[in-house]
Amino acid sequence: MRRFLPIALMLAAFPLAARAAERLGYYRYPALHGDTLVFCAEGDIFQVSIRGGVAQRLTTHLANESRPSVSPDGTTIAFSASYEGPTEVYTMPLSGGLPVRRTYDGGNALVAGWTPDGKILYATQKFSTLPETEMLVLDPRNGAKTHLPLAQASDGTLDRRPGRSTSRGTRTRAATRSGTRAAPRRTSGRSSSPRPRRSP
Repeated sequence: MRRFLPIALMLAAFPLAARAAERLGYYRYPALHGDTLVFCAEGDIFQVSIRGGVAQRLTTHLANESRPSVSPDGTTIAFSASYEGPTEVYTMPLSGGLPVRRTYDGGNALVAGWTPDGKILYATQKFSTLPETEMLVLDPRNGAKTHLPLAQASDGTLDRRPGRSTSRGTRTRAATRSGTRAAPRRTSGRSSSPRPRRSP
């Protein structure tokens, strides 16, 4: 009888261990908009209410998706994925649907977020003359790209400072190898074509 006691105790504890394991996971790149939390797990993108509940899987592709970011109006997710080889920027509705490829950089395009006016902020090595990342703003409505005047920037945000007019109120803060710094105030009006490469 005593031989079976350890087995009986293990069988009784199994449901408790199974319930605890259901809550464990490897959750990355959280993005919050209103009461909706979007995050990556198991190489896919999920959404769940901040009040809790069961997370809804938004993507199911075999390739990994990462860095989801919700648009200011809360209707679209921008994210990075390697569906067709290189990591590129994609968008899809927050309610679910098919992803749309937005970049063809071939240089590890990584989503950093959104601008207040609904453009995608991302980092890429495509237009760099050295193996460095640069920040670009992509308008998903027409595909226009604008370089931000920062060197070696890999992450950042655009925000509006209170008490400034819209045309002068946009500030760029970016993470670079030498630390976080602000770019010049004016971020529009730059050419969307790649900078010419210098010959050696």
